[in-house]
Amino acid sequence: MDLLLFVIMFILGLVGSFFSGLLGIGGAIINYPLLLYVPSWMGLEPFSAHEVSSISMFQVFFASLAGVIAFRRKVKMGRSGGAIVHRGLVLYMGSSILAGSLIGGFISGHLDGKVINLIYGILAILAIVLMLIPGKGKLDTSAPLVFNRWIAAGTAFAVGIVSGIVGAGGAFILIPIMLTILNIPVRTTIASSLAIVFISAIGGVIGKITGGDIPMEPIIYTVIGSLLGASLGSKVSSMINVRVLRYALIVLIAITAVKVWSSIL
Repeated sequence: MDLLLFVIMFILGLVGSFFSGLLGIGGAIINYPLLLYVPSWMGLEPFSAHEVSSISMFQVFFASLAGVIAFRRKVKMGRSGGAIVHRGLVLYMGSSILAGSLIGGFISGHLDGKVINLIYGILAILAIVLMLIPGKGKLDTSAPLVFNRWIAAGTAFAVGIVSGIVGAGGAFILIPIMLTILNIPVRTTIASSLAIVFISAIGGVIGKITGGDIPMEPIIYTVIGSLLGASLGSKVSSMINVRVLRYALIVLIAITAVKVWSSIL
């Protein structure tokens, strides 16, 4: 085992997932630039955009799996806060995002690295905009949930494709869509998005495996760190005001987006 590789990948997985759990955003938007630039800064062989997206996708898969398991435990213990997984919503959006992430994960192996970086750059800008918009969403009601199935399926499919390409679960795009466009209640959105993102990650991982460029050793080290980081982040989030950290993260994402765009242009 390469000790330096283990330490760096473990720390990157820990840091990326910590902020993901702390701020409740998709981990890939943080992990992608960390994995793309930090290893080479620390003297390791730099990862290609294809390898970075693969590592990120596996990390998202295990992080979302841990999130689903944690939610199921809260439900059994009666500590879910009233959050409900809507099966119909998960069926339509989950099946669509699965198909999209399968396609995205597969075709990413055939795309030029600059194209993958370009897609990340676009997603980074979108993430900044979404993080600056005040959170909106209606409170849960006792009325049956009604949503446009075609819009739900179509948007989930599109999110799945771009997420599969860069190795993301798509939560930072999916949640605002569910809240503002589909008008899904907050608690239902939070719970259902967990399941939908996990389904997306399944498709993305399968797509990455079929597309190639799977650096297994770095993936294992990163996943170990990410599982610990996500747990720590979610615990710390209930103890502190994360508003300042959120804006600091926006600045960080903006800086990395500028670097990615500069490398493209």
